[in-house]
Amino acid sequence: MGEWSFLSALLDKVQSHSTVVGKVWMSVLFLFRIFILAAGVDTIWGDEQGNMDCNTRSPGCRNACYDYSFPLSHTRFWVLQILTVSTPTLIYLGHVLLVIRRENKQRRRLEQKLGEKAMMKTPKYSNEHGKVELKGVLLFSYIMQLLLRVLLEVAFLVGQYFIYGFFFMPAKITFSDYPCPSPVDCFISRPTEKTIFIIFMMAMAVLSVILNIVEMFHLMISKLHEKRRRSLVPSEMYPLDKPNQHSSERTTPC
Repeated sequence: MGEWSFLSALLDKVQSHSTVVGKVWMSVLFLFRIFILAAGVDTIWGDEQGNMDCNTRSPGCRNACYDYSFPLSHTRFWVLQILTVSTPTLIYLGHVLLVIRRENKQRRRLEQKLGEKAMMKTPKYSNEHGKVELKGVLLFSYIMQLLLRVLLEVAFLVGQYFIYGFFFMPAKITFSDYPCPSPVDCFISRPTEKTIFIIFMMAMAVLSVILNIVEMFHLMISKLHEKRRRSLVPSEMYPLDKPNQHSSERTTPC
């Protein structure tokens, strides 16, 4: 779990700059993908190639059978998937930190009461405590990283099918190419446990896609409600019954 600590620390900073659904996605990533992967990989997978038994002792046959069936180990595939899917979120975090740093400089200049104070722009994306508001460029950056996460998750799900050809772990693999002298049957250890693990990781990827799509709709609906509230502010400041009151006062006899 130590190799994931740095990534976890960076993703933990994103939570303060995310929506409620984004925090749920982060929890799913931490608990059900990173933690489970780090805790269960060594015990369930271990040395896949060394634990595979073949009904031949021909040199290199077991290695060729394993390489043909698993061009990339499942565990390394999932590590690559988590790191790649997390990259857009880390890029968004870098954008947020850059915006906060730039606006903190603006605040310090305003506090110094410089002569060009009137010419300076006031910070509009963050407050004094470093809390940002999703609007403008930051909103566009946030939506883009959501879209990239969805595309990457779907790409890895499709890639998993094309690399392995199945979403379960077979108990036996038949291989007949060189250097095997004849068709050879190789038996995989713990196929049922590995199948459950594969289905679980695939379900977490599907859940990640659903959460990202829900978050995009959540952002769209919240921004539309916010725009509608702002459009209703002038009518609330100037009620329609005021002119009637003035007209009734003018018609009242002395």
